[in-house]
Amino acid sequence: MSALPTVPAVRDNSAAYALLDLIQGSVITQAISVAAKLGVADVLADGPLPAEEIAKRVGSDSEATYRLLRTLSGCSVFALRADGRFEVTPMGDALREGAPDSMRGIAMLMGHPLLWEEWAHLIESVRTGEANMPKLRGMGAYEFLMSNPGYAAEFFQGMGSMSDSETDPVLAAYDFSSFGTIVDVVGGRGRLLAGILAGATKARGILYDNEVATADAPATLEAAGVADRVTIENGSHFDKLPAGADAYVLKHILHDFPEQACLQLLQNVREAIAPGGRMLVIEYVLEENNKRHIGNIIDLWLLLLLGAKERTLPQYTELFAKAGMKVTRVIPTASPVSIIEATPA
Repeated sequence: MSALPTVPAVRDNSAAYALLDLIQGSVITQAISVAAKLGVADVLADGPLPAEEIAKRVGSDSEATYRLLRTLSGCSVFALRADGRFEVTPMGDALREGAPDSMRGIAMLMGHPLLWEEWAHLIESVRTGEANMPKLRGMGAYEFLMSNPGYAAEFFQGMGSMSDSETDPVLAAYDFSSFGTIVDVVGGRGRLLAGILAGATKARGILYDNEVATADAPATLEAAGVADRVTIENGSHFDKLPAGADAYVLKHILHDFPEQACLQLLQNVREAIAPGGRMLVIEYVLEENNKRHIGNIIDLWLLLLLGAKERTLPQYTELFAKAGMKVTRVIPTASPVSIIEATPA
């Protein structure tokens, strides 16, 4: 009787396919961006529809639209029903214009050709440790954005959508009601300050930023019902700050700059702050572990565009100490950002 043939052992290649899934992530990014630009989630807000009807409403090819949504249904952005119609999921609902915590802006930005061109040069930044934007564009990131207003509008809308999604968690995590005067340092259109003052009804606010950044702030503050308690003062990141307030809020400001620039800004806060005042720095606080965190992704983005970085708590503590500030506590929020509270040392 002949021996049975030996069956080779099945090699476990699950790790390789998991890696392949990550490698293909750029395809999903583009697919989500296309769905956002077409407004698919908005079309599905009133209920499920077949691909043909979706395509008709957004102005796309019906078969290609089906294939796009079938792919995104596998990522839980949409869902393909048994009757052949597509419906929006809770995740996909965040692609709607005006949805709570809408990510439509950042989804559209992440598919922009100029952004993809920039990310193609990440290897140069990793090799040198320097921003590649000036080499690629012949100017810094901010100068390039100002020279390309269409791209700038999409860029700032995308960044704003992420930042706005953090506002409510920040307001829920920290009690601002004990402060008399609150300065929002480089606060842009004032969305965060408006939210703070809506809860801290006895406080007054100073919105500090350049004139262009604060152009839309009066409408934001008026809509929130706090305009009568806010003064808008214009200046740059590194000018002297409005003095004598008992709270200075810096949200996603320090991560844009290298250490010396951060020190200048922090020293300006130290000089301006009232005795016993609080500095509240709202940033991603990185951890030294293997967990996936959006802050680590943004950190690479900052390296590529600005030569700046996100920081760990020990790095913030050391940075603050050099500027004469002492970390008193760190308050996590329900979003990826934390609030680092500090006082004059």
